Amino acid sequence: MLTVDSPIVSVDWLQDNLHANNLIVLDASLEKVGKDVLDAIEKKQIKNAVFFDLKNVFLDLKGTYPNTIPSKEHFEKEVRKIGINKDSCIVVYDDLGIYSAPRVWWLFTTFGFTNIAVLNGGFPAWKNAGFEVESKKERKNATGNFEVNFKKNRLSTTASVFMASRDKKIILDARSKARFDATEPEPRKNLRGGHIPNSKNLPYTELLVDGKMKSKKELQKIFSKINPNHEEMIFTCGSGITACILAIGAAKAGYTNYSVYDGSWTAWASELELPVEK
Repeated sequence: MLTVDSPIVSVDWLQDNLHANNLIVLDASLEKVGKDVLDAIEKKQIKNAVFFDLKNVFLDLKGTYPNTIPSKEHFEKEVRKIGINKDSCIVVYDDLGIYSAPRVWWLFTTFGFTNIAVLNGGFPAWKNAGFEVESKKERKNATGNFEVNFKKNRLSTTASVFMASRDKKIILDARSKARFDATEPEPRKNLRGGHIPNSKNLPYTELLVDGKMKSKKELQKIFSKINPNHEEMIFTCGSGITACILAIGAAKAGYTNYSVYDGSWTAWASELELPVEK
C-alpha cells in the first residue's frame, strides 16, 4: 500500500506512483480572493483526479463565516461519497501552485487522517513537467469506508485565540503585510482592518518560491526565528485558507504543536467587541 512520509510530495513522486491501487488524487482548486475567474481557458486536471469542493461541500454549510470546518458527520459522509477509504493514500493539489490544497490537508489531518500530502507546485508544476493531463471530468467512485478521528487540538476558536492573545502566545497571521497593518482594505466588504492584538505577521508567500514550498531547512530557519522553543502556535489568515499553508510549512519543518483559527480574521473582525490592532 502506498504511503507518504512527508506532508509535501513532488510531481516526480506522484508520477512514479500514479497507478498505485490505493492512491486518490484530489483537485482542490479554489478561486483566489479578489479574482473574478480562476482561468479563462478550459479547465484541465491531473488524470483521474477527483474534485474536492471546498466552497460548496467540505465546509459548514450553515456557518456564519466562509470556509469554516464541517461537522465530523458531514465530513465523513461526503468523503466516503468521493470514494476515500481508511487505507487510501491522498495527494491533493490546486491550480495556483500551493494555495487551497493545504486547507484539504489540514481538514484531513484534523479529522485524524495522516496518509495525505500536498503536491508541491500543484497543477502548474505537473503541467510544466510534461505529465499527462485531461479535461475536467466528473467521477463516480464506489463509496468509501473513511472514518473520522477528530483531533480537536488542531482547531482554534475565537475564545481560545482571545486567551492566547491575552497571554501573548504565538499567533501568526498569513495575510499580506498591508492587510495586517490595515494600510489596504480587506477584500470582504465592510470588514474591519488590522490584526489580532499581539499577533505577528508571516505572509504565506514567505514560505513559497515560484508556487512551491521552500525546503525543510529553509522552513526551519523561518520558524526557528519566531519560535525557537517549539511553543504552541496558532495560525490565522483572512478566512482559514492560507493559514493552512503556514500549518503545512510548520509540519514540514518538524513542528507538531500548532492549530488553525477557523474563521480567522473574518470571524475576529466581525465580532465588534473584540480588540483590533493596526
